[in-house]
Amino acid sequence: MSSDCLFCKIIRGEIPSKKVAETEHAFAFEDINPQAPKHILVIHKTHTESLATTSDNNLLAEVFGAARDIAAQAGLSNYRLVVNNGPEAGQTVFHLHVHLLAGRPFTWPPG
Repeated sequence: MSSDCLFCKIIRGEIPSKKVAETEHAFAFEDINPQAPKHILVIHKTHTESLATTSDNNLLAEVFGAARDIAAQAGLSNYRLVVNNGPEAGQTVFHLHVHLLAGRPFTWPPG
């Protein structure tokens, strides 16, 4: 974990969050600036800056598997998973995370 990373601090309990789920490898919590009625962030407990900076396919499987399981447990059959990679794509916290969005219709392409 990184000592100054916002999401690492949330995992350690140094910053409060509304935890949705936790597994051995993943932690999920409600987004503080929701973009849909359901907006959950799913992060790996190992600090990884972005999708582009990891080659650990197990880490990716754990995060995406956790997102799938959280959606199923919430009874969500229609949802969107989003990963922003880099500042121009909208990544603002440089700890790999998946946005689980649901509860409203989504359009394509996203803006």
